[in-house]
Amino acid sequence: MNLFDETCFECSKLITTKYSTSFSMGINAFEKRFRYPVYAIYGFVRYADEIVDTFYGHDQRQLIDDFRNETFKAIDLGISTNPVLHSFQQVVNRYGIEKKLIDAFLNSMKMDLDKTAYDGDGYKAYIYGSAEVVGLMCLRVFCENDCTLYEQLISKARSLGSAFQKINFLRDIKSDYEDRGRTYFPEVDFSNFTEQDKNFIETDIKKDFDDALEGIKLLPRGSRLGVYVAYVYYLQLFKKIRRTTANTIMQKRIRVSDTHKLSLYFKAVLHQKLNVI
Repeated sequence: MNLFDETCFECSKLITTKYSTSFSMGINAFEKRFRYPVYAIYGFVRYADEIVDTFYGHDQRQLIDDFRNETFKAIDLGISTNPVLHSFQQVVNRYGIEKKLIDAFLNSMKMDLDKTAYDGDGYKAYIYGSAEVVGLMCLRVFCENDCTLYEQLISKARSLGSAFQKINFLRDIKSDYEDRGRTYFPEVDFSNFTEQDKNFIETDIKKDFDDALEGIKLLPRGSRLGVYVAYVYYLQLFKKIRRTTANTIMQKRIRVSDTHKLSLYFKAVLHQKLNVI
């Protein structure tokens, strides 16, 4: 790897560590060859999300359109002077990540500029584009061009991405609803968010989690632990949310402490060593 390529991947790594302690710790559990590619994917999706979530006072629509054009130009040319896009295009081209997955992701990001509430179909489309396809991008990396394994695990990877995103929605209800005016869950009145509403959502998430765990067990050993670490982080967050009342969820953001995350990390490593994943 030349100096420019390495520098670009290190930029994506820096973005990951700055924005997410959970994912950066999980990525450290991958075998080394998987780390830069996953950093590159995270850096790409993080920057796109940043455009629609925080670049207020700027023409966000133009910025996301420019980001889309620059992304596909980088992929087609096999190079970019934007370090995030350069590292991402390398991963896309090396592992055969389909452009339709990238397009679906960017479409969901753009939906955040247009929509503040979703019906059932819109909700599913948003989750697919914002989270499930990210899981599929990573799955392309983990399968290392083994198309048979990839096809076998598509539904499981989608379930994991879906579970993560729905938990994010529950965790971030206060900021999404009060600060951004967004309500992702269909047919839920967040001015009167009830325990029944919360339980219905949690039942759906539990099904996604159960399905995803079966897929994690089938991943290649070099990637299994890293995905499992992310799974147990989110599972713990999910457990905390389930123990929290609907009213409290609307008042504060639920989180897992860094100390607890470290404990979960070592437990996951032990599970790997005991071959119980």
